[in-house]
Amino acid sequence: MKAIQRVLRYIRILFTAPDLRRKILITMGILVLYRFVAHIPVPGVNRDVIAALVNQGGAASTLVGLIDLISGGTLLNFSVLAMGVYPYITAQIILQLLLPIIPSLQRRMEEDPREGRKWMERWTYYLAVPMAALTAIGQINIFSTFAGGQVIDNFGFGPGQILNSVTIIFSMTAGTMFAIWLGEMISEYGIRNQGLSLIIFAGIISRIPANFASLLQNTTSGWTSVLAIAAIMIVTIFVIVFVQQGRRNVPVMYPGRRMGQRMSMPVKGTLPLMVNMSGMIPLIFAQAILQLPSIVATFFANSATPWIASLSAGIVAFFNPQVGWYWLLYFLMVVGFSFFYTDVLFAQQNYGENLKRIGAQIPGVSRGAPTQRYLTSVLRRITLPGALFLGTIAVLPFLVTLMLPFLSGQSGQAGLFLVSSSGLLIVVGTVRETFFNIDAELKLHGYEESLLVR
Repeated sequence: MKAIQRVLRYIRILFTAPDLRRKILITMGILVLYRFVAHIPVPGVNRDVIAALVNQGGAASTLVGLIDLISGGTLLNFSVLAMGVYPYITAQIILQLLLPIIPSLQRRMEEDPREGRKWMERWTYYLAVPMAALTAIGQINIFSTFAGGQVIDNFGFGPGQILNSVTIIFSMTAGTMFAIWLGEMISEYGIRNQGLSLIIFAGIISRIPANFASLLQNTTSGWTSVLAIAAIMIVTIFVIVFVQQGRRNVPVMYPGRRMGQRMSMPVKGTLPLMVNMSGMIPLIFAQAILQLPSIVATFFANSATPWIASLSAGIVAFFNPQVGWYWLLYFLMVVGFSFFYTDVLFAQQNYGENLKRIGAQIPGVSRGAPTQRYLTSVLRRITLPGALFLGTIAVLPFLVTLMLPFLSGQSGQAGLFLVSSSGLLIVVGTVRETFFNIDAELKLHGYEESLLVR
């Protein structure tokens, strides 16, 4: 009862503070606008082809589910926002991976981190535009190949098709940039630094009623499935929160400050290292790479050469998500990419030089490069449980169907988990970060009481 009263008091305080109320209302208004625009279809879209592609299962259905998750649930409508913010995320990942490879980019980030971040943001926008155009062409062609029919009528670059095709590509690219702009507006005028996350979050949550209804269509085990999945989701949410909160606090001695003629004593502090620094990026990497062979092989499925057609069919069958080994390989790749992406991110932050610049030191460790090596070794050790956690989240649908056979008939992760296991990771992470941002805003406005007080 006390917890409920605290929640109600917390909500009342949110809408009492004028600045917070304005930010929350702006955020909600932008999300409502995004969901309205998400239902504007691309001209000439063939919905029957999309429905056949989703219902056929296999690699195609899994690929559609992944892109639909990242796009914020707009792909199944094939609206002007069908790509969501996916090209922007891809561009961001590409630039992050290029930093340790190109020395001039790395020096730019190290010499002036603030200007380096601005440069990264600017070029991420530039790169997102061609990525969006190429993604639009790729999505339409690949889905048409998988489904055996054109997703967009009269799409191509033959005689009489160019103007229609260019118009569609421009509209889808503009839709992506519009979604990115909406996310930036949320981060600037609404809840800070949560724009793109909330855009994806809104799309994932919007699919829950339809997925819930699909579970209840089974008259024999509908409610049993709902109760079982609800229990699994509660446990999964608890584990996600527990792991995402995991930190390793490395002790750091900060130098004392000069106060007039006196020098204060050195200050003891900590440097928190996250157990899961990579978020859900390893899941995106692993699934994209596992689906790539099937996508390429599909283009040669109807080859006139028998051995090429046979090889193509074998590759598609080999990378079928319905087989158990696929999930084992998926687990191993997620774990591997977790270590890889964490190393890339941590190397960019360069804590060794930053601590040396301000005169701070880890007790017993020399400043500079030795500090960076020490922190890297600590981070790799604590990344292991985080990587295993991400791998388990990735293969959770397969594990659940093994333990609960009556759920094996549910179609895909989305139908099985209402918001999918990967989507659940996004939802929980977004809710956590949004809650912390709002709680910080409350403290800035002088409200000492918050839900974080135990």
